Amino acid sequence: MTGEHELDELDRRLVAALQLDGRAPWHLVARAVGVSESTVQRRFAALRARDAARVIGVVDVLRCGLGVPVLVRVSCRPGTAEEVAGRLAARSEARFVAVLTGGADAAAEFVVPTHRDLTRLLVQDMPGREELTETETFTVMRTFISAHDWDTGLLDAQAGAMLRPEPVRPFEDQVWERPPDRLDDLELAIAAHLGQDGRMPVKELAGRVGASESTVARRVDSMVARGCLRFRTLVDPTLLGFAVEFMLWLDIHPAHLEAAGRQLAGHPGIKYLSATAGRFNLCGQVSLRHFADLYRFTTDVVGALPGVRRADTTLQLDTLKRAWVPTPPRRLAETVDERSSR
Repeated sequence: MTGEHELDELDRRLVAALQLDGRAPWHLVARAVGVSESTVQRRFAALRARDAARVIGVVDVLRCGLGVPVLVRVSCRPGTAEEVAGRLAARSEARFVAVLTGGADAAAEFVVPTHRDLTRLLVQDMPGREELTETETFTVMRTFISAHDWDTGLLDAQAGAMLRPEPVRPFEDQVWERPPDRLDDLELAIAAHLGQDGRMPVKELAGRVGASESTVARRVDSMVARGCLRFRTLVDPTLLGFAVEFMLWLDIHPAHLEAAGRQLAGHPGIKYLSATAGRFNLCGQVSLRHFADLYRFTTDVVGALPGVRRADTTLQLDTLKRAWVPTPPRRLAETVDERSSR
């Protein structure tokens, strides 16, 4: 019998479908997973009620001129990593925070208004700085793949083609062609509500922002088409059968950076990958099904990349924040770990 927080096969397929398109109509989700529309609605409501999965709207901050993303990895005094990570996660600028083991103790992604604001954040207001022994900053130059682009591989290609929208070119590729696409007050209000519930019905959304349903529907479609708004399904990868999550930090020869980034972004385990300015110029997040897969990933995937000069792997021990949202209690993943070890 399925435990309180364990996902069965149908739950996993449902989450995989929503990861492909978090706001897809329920009838399409039902077709993709092979059950009735009422069943997928009921299943998702149950997952949402117990914080096992949720869909949120995510605004592309670069495309909309709302800030610039920066990765920070820190080393801490022994025994203080969780405390430091908790302080980092408490910052409103923090979009992602994880406790690591390996070459660093914690990592965070901050979104700041401009690069000049890094001085205030990293020097004046850095949380837990009395516990830090080293910090490194990596400014994101180009995003190859974001977490909302990740395909879990739990559904077949036909379902993927039915659900996954056409990819939108990264804004970094277009920055010289046009200025950021600024959202107006109505679009910002819509995005804020979808950031809490990405599947909020248009009728409810219209009532909350004080606009007609047709206007709200058009604005949502417009933001998606422009690449300003994407939908992401938040779930602990462990619940989907991915036992290992880690961050990958690569130093690539500049002449091979574009080729290496594109090649690595094509691997199914890559959830996030960006080119960065700093000691490591290609930084990513990876999910694998088994710890044993890490060796082959290192030799066959990283080892096959052009221009690799140095590689560092830091396992994620705990993730405190994803896409601005604090993660559910760790007991969700621990339940699956305990059951799988019996």
